[in-house]
This record gives sequence, structure tokens and C-alpha cells, in this order.
Amino acid sequence: MDKEYLTSGRFAKMARVSVRTVRFYDKQNILKPSYVNETTGARYYQAKDLVKLQQILLYKYLGFSLDEIKELMVKAEDKNFMVDSMKLQQTLISDKIDQMMLVKKAVDETLAAYEKGQNIDWDKMLRIIDLTSMENSLNKQYQNASNVSARIKLHKLYSVNKTGWFPWMFGEMHLLPGMKILELGCGNGALWAENKALIPKGRGTEIILSDISGGMLQDARRNLESLKKTVTFREFGCEDIPYPDNCFDVVIANHMLFYCEDPADAASQIRRVLKPNGVLYASTYGSRHMKEITELVKEFDDRIDLAARELYHIFGLDNGADILGTSFENVEKHIYDDALLVDKAEPLLEYIMSCHGNQNQYIIDRYKEFRAFVEKKVSGRGFRITKEAGYFKAF
Repeated sequence: MDKEYLTSGRFAKMARVSVRTVRFYDKQNILKPSYVNETTGARYYQAKDLVKLQQILLYKYLGFSLDEIKELMVKAEDKNFMVDSMKLQQTLISDKIDQMMLVKKAVDETLAAYEKGQNIDWDKMLRIIDLTSMENSLNKQYQNASNVSARIKLHKLYSVNKTGWFPWMFGEMHLLPGMKILELGCGNGALWAENKALIPKGRGTEIILSDISGGMLQDARRNLESLKKTVTFREFGCEDIPYPDNCFDVVIANHMLFYCEDPADAASQIRRVLKPNGVLYASTYGSRHMKEITELVKEFDDRIDLAARELYHIFGLDNGADILGTSFENVEKHIYDDALLVDKAEPLLEYIMSCHGNQNQYIIDRYKEFRAFVEKKVSGRGFRITKEAGYFKAF
């Protein structure tokens, strides 16, 4: 046996874990041995496997499930995925520190009150429980934020139209100083981050960014740190907008109305909070959007569905005008002329793995094969992808 190989026992000792733990991750197909003796069944590991095990243990500490860890370990074989994964870890750790500082403050204040014989503020104790419970959802929130970033990145790198989506969309809205503006489903704040120099300022200007995901809002705050005096962040969904009637000049719904349970109800809510001469800008996409990616994964395995449901059926370029027409007198459709020409596999792989479908079920265990398949597709002249996106201006 080559001296670079380690027995399971020696490997476990170096990693400061039990042999049982090593065997468990082997059985779960998260960390397989580098070599298995076919005669004895003995399993051997190398130094590179130690690095992988350390990653796994960190993911476990951060609260990821076994399925999530398995997905992250497959992705870690690619440099881009590894970098994004480490950034995700960095974000999670920073937020856990902030969270635990809040918990410590609440405990300190409660203990001080108890020692002074004062009445205990049980509401504060409940907030401790809420903060601690919130930890379990952090990783899911930031995975969602990371997925959005992966999809934005593909468009940013490979769009044929050199005026990117966010600069184009921002320019179409003609926002002016003194306006009161609400964005629903702001995500990581990319619309504003990419147009910082054009954001209206001045007396009376008010910009409110909202999202149903606390993780998304946290990312938006980071991306727009320099605008904290101009922009306010609030966590709520599109079906129940917590503002009075007739208070906004502009409402923006950038690729988000198809996530609402009932887009027509959301449109009614938006019409309610808009001033009589206010305008809604609601972007979406059509049935041909990114169709080549769907065809690519189907060619690899026809069981793969990248979306649990086709969102353009809910609110798309074909039916959006009718849906908005139930609340608005005037609805105009504007199309963004663009396509993607992808010449590298990594961003396309990242995009595919970020989708909300069942792809992980059929790709994770065949990832190397799938990667080679995608690399072949993008080689040569590149891989052209149709884009069919635009927005409705409703008033």
C-alpha cells in the first residue's frame, strides 16, 4: 500500500473524529474513501480527503442538512462553487455572531433584573427563544440568496445586450427626486446596487425595499451600505402591503409577481397603495425564456425538471396584461432585446444547480459526467440561450 494512504482509524484520528463518523459520511455518499481493497473491504483515505472532511464538519456546525452538505461537497469540486460556498459560510458566521450578541444582551439584561430583585421581563425571554430559533432558518435563507446571485451572474457575464437588465430596467422607470418608491421582492438589492449613481436624492425622496426573506434583505443591506440614509428595508410579502392608500408614486415588482399566491390580488394591493397618478413597473418573462437550458438538462436526463412549476403561466408576458388589467386602466408591455452566449461551463452549471426543480436528485451522483456533458456543449462557438423578458407599465 502506498504510504500516502491512511486507514480509516488513522484518518479519523487526524481529523479528531470517531471512526463511526467517517463510516457514516461514507455510507451517506458524502465522503467516499480514495481507495477500497476489494479483497478485504478495507477503506483508505488521503490528505485531500481530510480537507473535505473539515469542510463537512464546518457545514454541519453551520446547520446544513445532510442533503445540503452532499450538494455543497459536489459543488466544491469546482473553484467557482467553492468560492461561493466559502462566501456563504462567511456570511452565515457573521450573522450568527450578530445574532448571538443579541441573545447575550437579552440574557445579561434579564439576569441583571433578577439579581436586583426586579420583575423579569418575560417578553425579553421570549425574544431570546425567537432569536435562537431563527438560527435554524439562516442557512436556508442564504442558500436562496446564493441561488439568486448565481442566476444574476449568468446574465451579467454572458448577455449579448451590453446594457444589462438592471441598468435597462432602471432607465425605463425615469425615477425623479421627491418620489416615494416601493420595491416589492427586492432580493439582494441588485437593481439599486448597479445604479447607485442614478438613484434620485433630495428633499421628499423616499425609497423602501421590501422582501419576504430576511436573508435577502440582509444581503441587500450589505450591498447598499452606502445608501443607508436614502433606503429603508422592510420584511413583508406582496399580498398584504402594510401602507395606507395612495402613498407611493412608483411600485416596482421585478420578476416577483409570479411568486404571489394570487397575482391579481397583489395587483389590487399595489393599485391601492399607489397615488392616483402612480405607476407600477412589473417585470417577468415568457415561455421561450432560457428554453435551451431546459432542453440541455432533458437531453442529459429526461426526468429533470428545473422548475416545480412554470412561473410564466402564473404571471408572464403572455397573460400579465390581463392580470394587471383587473386593477389598472392602462397596461403597456415593453420587451428587453437580449440573448446569452455562454462559453464557459462553470456559470452555466452554477445556474442549473441553483434552480428550484429536482435537478439535484439526478445530477449530484453523476456530477462529473454532467460537468463533462455541459463542457462539451459550451465548447467551440459557445452555447446560445434565448431570453424572452420584459416589463409591464401599469397606471
